[in-house]
Amino acid sequence: MSTAEKVKGPASYFPSIEKTYGQPVAHWFALLDTQPGLKHGEQVAFLKTGHGLGHGHANALVAYYRQNAG
Repeated sequence: MSTAEKVKGPASYFPSIEKTYGQPVAHWFALLDTQPGLKHGEQVAFLKTGHGLGHGHANALVAYYRQNAG
């Protein structure tokens, strides 16, 4: 049995996001840094409409960003 804990929550999407969009999550966080003052849903919409992310991936990035980096 592995001693490593399984990643849970928004961060569990990170490998899929990086594979699907070809950018590290730091890239998406840097983009969110350029949009101060937006609400959660507005940040999700920014990533979806401006950068082509799917809703689940955009939502995971924003949730993590707001919890940890924003």
